[in-house]
Amino acid sequence: MMKNEKSTKTFKKRNYKPWIIALSVILIGAIGVLSGMRGVKDFDAFDLTILPLMNAIFNSFTFVFLVCALIAILKRNITVHRRFIYAAFVTTFLFLITYVSYHYLAPSTPYGGEGFMAGFYYFILITHIILAAAIVPLALTSVARAWNMENERHKKIARWTMPIWLYVSFTGVLVYILISPYY
Repeated sequence: MMKNEKSTKTFKKRNYKPWIIALSVILIGAIGVLSGMRGVKDFDAFDLTILPLMNAIFNSFTFVFLVCALIAILKRNITVHRRFIYAAFVTTFLFLITYVSYHYLAPSTPYGGEGFMAGFYYFILITHIILAAAIVPLALTSVARAWNMENERHKKIARWTMPIWLYVSFTGVLVYILISPYY
């Protein structure tokens, strides 16, 4: 028996669904709760506006890593694709840490623009928020299917996950650029 045949026969699929559901509910729920908080009163240990800048930087890296992952998979280089996807997960995780920290410590910043720019900002913000909530279970399901070597199912969901995740990471940077003058 060849080595590949042996490893294929001993591979056992895992059920990641409970973890995906739990993580999705916890992350989306925590962010929802934070959106209603007023921030920590009189926090002055450091300038909190560094955290939204870090959010934008992490979102920028996520976007770049996802583009590189997309190029790698189009070239059928699975190893490079996987590494860039993992890198995107790392920068997304770092984004979540800084995002949650900022929204726990600081009150919400209102947008100060008017007219067309206000409409544009709120359109980007609302679509970003809705799709950011959707990307949590989509990205986790996509990676779980890849881990389980469910390649066809992975491809089907990744066709939705990749453009949505790209949109969310790109618009995260755009939201920062648009609201940064009002911090």
